[in-house]
Amino acid sequence: MSLSIRVIPCLDVRDGRVVKGVNFQGLKDIGNPVELAARYNSEGADELTFLDVSASIEGRAAILEIVEKTADSIFIPLTVGGGVRTLKDVSEFLRAGADKVSIGSAATTNPSLLDEVASVYGDQVLVVSLDIKRSAESPSGFALTSHGGSMDTGLDALQWIEANQSRGIGELLINSMDSDGTKDGFDLELLSKVQAVSGLPLIISGGAGRIDDFVLAAKSGANAVLAASVFHSSEISIKEVKIAMREQGLQVRL
Repeated sequence: MSLSIRVIPCLDVRDGRVVKGVNFQGLKDIGNPVELAARYNSEGADELTFLDVSASIEGRAAILEIVEKTADSIFIPLTVGGGVRTLKDVSEFLRAGADKVSIGSAATTNPSLLDEVASVYGDQVLVVSLDIKRSAESPSGFALTSHGGSMDTGLDALQWIEANQSRGIGELLINSMDSDGTKDGFDLELLSKVQAVSGLPLIISGGAGRIDDFVLAAKSGANAVLAASVFHSSEISIKEVKIAMREQGLQVRL
């Protein structure tokens, strides 16, 4: 694992198009995933994350043809997720060109799948993506959802992380549903609470609106910062984020 803070654009894909909403709702069409992937590759992204946001709901895997075209258009690591339920799904994504596979909903219903994937491919390919929201009913105050944030699992997010962090997980992608698309900043409280129960590398997602938001998240211990809206709209560039981080003494790849 590199010591550099990674800056990762995220392509939320539905029906073959990149979409973005607020709090996982009101999705709007942004553009072609292959074209956006090539753009971010040229703009200096460290990695790219491709998430089929409707795959779990519709009971299908992400479109392999789009994954293949995306992988062919970039020269940076590609993480792909959406509807991953079996070792076969992981194998198909890797064959299509993914470097890592993100598992979300299936991790909550069948945690043993994580052991299976890690035993066959190693933990370096396994990213567990958790959609987390605040809940007064959860002991920690944070609940774990599934299926693109549409279902409540009944699980406490921090308890799940603490109980399953030794299952060969390479890194955790922490998606704050409360912050998603708001541009009010990353959920640093959530980040801190996850750090308190887990030593796994953490990718923080949801809420980036200013360059300082990325810097604060990195200074707070995030190993990678992930965003969509501000990069898609060119409000903030990847280069600007990295320069700001370097100016604050953080290690990045320019």
